[in-house]
Amino acid sequence: MQISVIVPLFNEEESLPELAAWIERVMKANALTYEIIMVDDGSKDKSWQVIEKISAENPCVRGVKFRINYGKSAALNTGFKYAQGDVVITMDADMQDSPDEIPALYNMIADEGYDIVSGWKQKRYDPITKTIPTKIYNAAARMMSGIQLHDFNCGLKAYKNEVVKSVEVYGEMHRYIPVLAKKAGFSKIGEKIVQHQARKYGVTKFGMERFLYGFLDLLSVSFMTRFAKRPMHLFGGLGVISFFGGFCIVLYLTVAKFVFAQYRMTERPIFYLGLLSIVIGVQLFVAGFLGELISRTSSDRNNYEVSKLLNIK
Repeated sequence: MQISVIVPLFNEEESLPELAAWIERVMKANALTYEIIMVDDGSKDKSWQVIEKISAENPCVRGVKFRINYGKSAALNTGFKYAQGDVVITMDADMQDSPDEIPALYNMIADEGYDIVSGWKQKRYDPITKTIPTKIYNAAARMMSGIQLHDFNCGLKAYKNEVVKSVEVYGEMHRYIPVLAKKAGFSKIGEKIVQHQARKYGVTKFGMERFLYGFLDLLSVSFMTRFAKRPMHLFGGLGVISFFGGFCIVLYLTVAKFVFAQYRMTERPIFYLGLLSIVIGVQLFVAGFLGELISRTSSDRNNYEVSKLLNIK
């Protein structure tokens, strides 16, 4: 099978028949073998009944239903688990992603050798209250991840099958699958300008809080990709810097007291800054040490991704 299309959804009963028919037309026009995996993330409307009806008419459509709403990351991770296509394409169910983009995305993976291709909605049909925070968020994501993508949050992406089998998407990390994939060794990441369409049915399921959560998740994934197996490098390093700074302050005040006899140490406000720096330094060092102990005793401490073997049995 050439393509698996994964569609996470929540309360999208109106758009599903049109979306499935559109994908089917594109696949037949380009002679592509495919499957559509619709992951119902605990919808309260008739989305699952619609999926059952579509699947009865088109056996290429498969479905997964959650009992409750777990979020987009959980839906994608489950879809990745069942995907069989050589290329896995993710898209939203709200009709804002165009299935007409699928053949070009597939070719970039299959023919040009990309591991991941991310869509870039260069022209968006969103209010300014959404577009400006999006630009700021994407700039921060590029700076902290080192991956030069214009639109991390675009739901339209294409992956090699081995990429989605090598990453675990949890929490709200669906925005950072390219970062997780890069950590797993898939570094050929491309970008394609894609068409963004105005929402035709329903209402958006995301509010302004997603930008706050997205930034917090960015901090989490940045830490996990850089220091998950060596937390002492971060906390220990910061602790040593803080402790050394505080020690220098206290040393200066000690010399000033006994050599120049200017002030009592406790009368100087900087004394308390130095004392605080020493305490924080010790705490950070201990946090790094405890993190190192946890990392060393975890079950996957020596779990490494091996891509190929030669003459190894």
